[in-house]
Amino acid sequence: MPDVKPDIILKYFPDLTEKQLGQFSRLFELYSFWNAQINVISRKDIEELYERHVLHSLGIAKICTFKAGESVLDVGTGGGFPGIPLAILFPETQFYLVDSIGKKIKVVKEVALALGLENLRADHLRAEQVKEKFNFIVSRAVTRLGEFYPWIQGKFKKDAVNAIPNGILYLKGGDLAEEIRESKLKAELYPLSAYFKEDFFETKYVVYVPQ
Repeated sequence: MPDVKPDIILKYFPDLTEKQLGQFSRLFELYSFWNAQINVISRKDIEELYERHVLHSLGIAKICTFKAGESVLDVGTGGGFPGIPLAILFPETQFYLVDSIGKKIKVVKEVALALGLENLRADHLRAEQVKEKFNFIVSRAVTRLGEFYPWIQGKFKKDAVNAIPNGILYLKGGDLAEEIRESKLKAELYPLSAYFKEDFFETKYVVYVPQ
């Protein structure tokens, strides 16, 4: 039987409150239940939920600590990654999760409701349909950066309150040099292997594109 407790989250985020730990602890049960009905995580990955989905999502938190009152858009959230783990970690930041596939957003809403995440809302929308502006836009490898950027261009707030300027925080793996060149964006690469020691993170990055 795999270890399906959130110990790996505590290893890297030891200052969780009891409430946060309780919310992280429930993720396996909730995703196991919903994944059996609506496939949002590959079947072989569900047992690696905490490492490959939850901790991977929280890699963004190693680069940027979201502030109270900031707003974050998660584009192409799928089953709620990286948005749901980040919303647990930053309860005073507002998260808006969108995906073009309605049944995935149903899972997001059900998980958020079960966890009592009052700082998260989710809609069945394409990124281009979102009219609001945000401090940060996050996503997990939905497409190449050059294709992604036009979807979210112009959706950033002017006022920055964070230690880093408002921008994109994009989780991506592999050799990204050509993709960044092709996008013509000024991007900074943060290797997740600098923060997490598991083999899974060897080739994983947070790509930060300030606006």
